Amino acid sequence: MTRISIDKVRNIGISAHIDSGKTTLSERILFYTNKIHKIEEVKGKSGVGATMDFMDLEREKGITIQSAATYCEWKDYQVNLIDTPGHVDFTIEVERALRVLDGAILVLCSVAGVQSQSITVDRQMKRYKVPRMCFINKMDRAGANPFRGLKMLREKLGHNAHFITYPIGAEDQFKGIVDLVTMKAMYFDGDNGETIRIEEIPADILGEAQKYRETLIAAVGEFDDNVGLKYIEGQDVSIDELRAAIRKATMSLEFTPVIMGSAYKNKGVQVVLDAVTYYLPAPGEKENIALDQNANEAKIVLKSDAKAPFVGLAFKLDEGRYGQLTYMRIYQGTIQKGDFIFNSTNDRKVKIPRLVHMHADEMNDILEAQAGDIVALFGVDCASGDTFTDGTHKVTMTSMFVPNAVISLAIAPKDKAGTANFSKALNKFTKEDPTLRVHRDEESAQTIISGMGELHLEIYCERIKREYACEVVVGKPQVAFRETITKRSTFNYTHKKQTGGSGQYGRVAGFIEPLPADAVAQFEFVDEVVGGSIPREFISACEKGFVEAVKEGRLIGFPIVGVRVTIDDGASHAVDSSEQAFKTASLMAFREAYENAGAAILEPIMKLESSAPEEFQGSVIGQINQRRGVILNSSTNEGFCVIEAEVPLNDMFGYSTDIRSATQGKGEFTMEFAKYSIVPRNLQDEMVKKHQEKRAKEGK
Repeated sequence: MTRISIDKVRNIGISAHIDSGKTTLSERILFYTNKIHKIEEVKGKSGVGATMDFMDLEREKGITIQSAATYCEWKDYQVNLIDTPGHVDFTIEVERALRVLDGAILVLCSVAGVQSQSITVDRQMKRYKVPRMCFINKMDRAGANPFRGLKMLREKLGHNAHFITYPIGAEDQFKGIVDLVTMKAMYFDGDNGETIRIEEIPADILGEAQKYRETLIAAVGEFDDNVGLKYIEGQDVSIDELRAAIRKATMSLEFTPVIMGSAYKNKGVQVVLDAVTYYLPAPGEKENIALDQNANEAKIVLKSDAKAPFVGLAFKLDEGRYGQLTYMRIYQGTIQKGDFIFNSTNDRKVKIPRLVHMHADEMNDILEAQAGDIVALFGVDCASGDTFTDGTHKVTMTSMFVPNAVISLAIAPKDKAGTANFSKALNKFTKEDPTLRVHRDEESAQTIISGMGELHLEIYCERIKREYACEVVVGKPQVAFRETITKRSTFNYTHKKQTGGSGQYGRVAGFIEPLPADAVAQFEFVDEVVGGSIPREFISACEKGFVEAVKEGRLIGFPIVGVRVTIDDGASHAVDSSEQAFKTASLMAFREAYENAGAAILEPIMKLESSAPEEFQGSVIGQINQRRGVILNSSTNEGFCVIEAEVPLNDMFGYSTDIRSATQGKGEFTMEFAKYSIVPRNLQDEMVKKHQEKRAKEGK
């Protein structure tokens, strides 16, 4: 492939709520850029499935589970594209893609508009400061309304969003779009919309198109003085001036250009590709920061320069049959097949045996890659989030945000013969996916897997069975409860033990109190000891004792969060005091204070968005109420009702079956973690009683 200059490279991702048409849009992009020669649908009759959904499970379920990377050429630009999952259970795939991308396309459904997962991916784009454009898809569907989508972008997501195209018709009358920059009508002819016919704007919508163009010019004039001045003076703005102003506005992160179309009906996708090249940044136009490990983590701005010292970030791992595939974004410098590179995280030197460009699951070998490229390295052992350099400097890049797990399952191989494969599978999956955690429960001797939701864990259980030929037995899902305190409580504990020879002595005094609700840390240790009542060398031992104490609560055995421990007094013995004595004293002091601190159980509360035809609204609300849900909002649109609620995760098992049976299979829902909340008193008493009975049975 001919080397394209870095200002003609675009690294973009496609993100959206589940079932908004991301993969369908990706498939059309690959078709129009001649990367594929036949369009396949997500749930096509051929059974082949879309190019970017290459896993068997993705094709069966009709959803994207893993983000998939590809590259293509449009006009004289190279576009590196990552298609991400829409389901909240696979949110880490969106996190890591957005961490390394320069721009993004937010896809909305023209009927539903902004949905719960649209809000989540928008939050992720803002977290990584990714400039975005919006594509309002499914304009051919009954109830399509891009104006409502634009309004929701502004109201629900707070975007300064403006149309840069205008629809010609809607629903079954959707014919094409008006480009508000060139003020021409565009129609997409041929079997697959590959022939673009440009005509004058139909007279019946010319006035509206002019009005929206005026609004667009006024909006981008805020970011470009030249366009702003021309707008005020009533002068005409040229096509190039308007494009430059839209680009400047989009890259400021304060403006979102909006295009509409129908990926499924092959209308408007080429306009999206043009907009990517016009308005989203090249790799050198987005600031990327690294931390210099030799200069006290001083911030360095990386240059997108092929001649600068090499820096790359491993953002995704894929453990295949023939070894580990490491996806890497190159921020600075050049690497070649056979080069040695250094892992800044563990100081290991590794050789690059194979360098490839990924096209979904196909590997295309290349000899070198430069700043701005997204490539994959075969046979390089590392962890997700590791930074690589050429060894001339030691810098690290910040990794992606990893959300906490909210649900756990006990899992075991069905027969002992599968134990080796079972362990291999779990090792592979935990390395690939930072949101999947595995630990062994010492009390029950069970293997526990924790993740983002029922579907997340279900997919991994299925993958163990298919990819490793290992049948698994799954226990009842376990919610990640927490314990906390609700009031201040003092302690004054003396640990005294006398045996032959030197004994143990340590006294600690102070108090525990709840942390403020907005505190970032879950545990704080405050040392207010004065006058040497506890010698300085034993303060860290006290902290260790308290840290040990919060690992397991006294109510139901879950970790204790939201606690500040302050020690302000104590006593020591010249001979008998030791680290162990103060650690034990602190552990016992915490337990003593915890009894009087109003201990409470916290449960994860999920943000639920359920949608169903209007006639089932009562049933859906009734089901949410039965599950201790709190309805936050209810709206209807085009015969469908959308109910937003907060519901305890512990009451949500089996909900997918219930909502389908109550709505004749037409109901859908999405759910994501919102916060932790105190369990009602009657339920808490019941949970404590069960925990005590369990411990009594185990003889503890």
